[in-house]
Amino acid sequence: MKIAVALGSNLGDREGNLRGVTAALASLLASLRVSSFHETKPVGVTTAQPLFLNAAAVGDSDLPAHTLLQRLLAIEASFGRERPYPRAPRTLDIDLILYGDEIIETPDVTVPHPRFRERRFVLEPLSEIAPDWIDPITGRSIAELLNALRHKP
Repeated sequence: MKIAVALGSNLGDREGNLRGVTAALASLLASLRVSSFHETKPVGVTTAQPLFLNAAAVGDSDLPAHTLLQRLLAIEASFGRERPYPRAPRTLDIDLILYGDEIIETPDVTVPHPRFRERRFVLEPLSEIAPDWIDPITGRSIAELLNALRHKP
């Protein structure tokens, strides 16, 4: 199954965290490709936070979505990720964005990620490595979603 994840870090050695998670993902996802790193302002936060360093990665996995998500959360924890409150600063954030062309809505897993279409910090890096991937909900490519977001008033 083709997998897309979004990566972010705004605490500690941000670049080191993203390079480290890339190594961890290489053992989880075959044919791993990672975008360049993008520095972005925090979105949707209520307190002042450091800038994020974001990236996207795509690869292949035979793991069920729930199992894959649990492994991603374990990687976050291994990098010291804490969750003291929603949208808190983080050493590492890994979001499961797309799981092939599947639409999954369970208490534990929702893919496609419900807000990825509104997040330039996800679409820009993802468009570098998977511009033609089709969002199964809208039927639009990643490149089209990014273009629409760039032109949104």
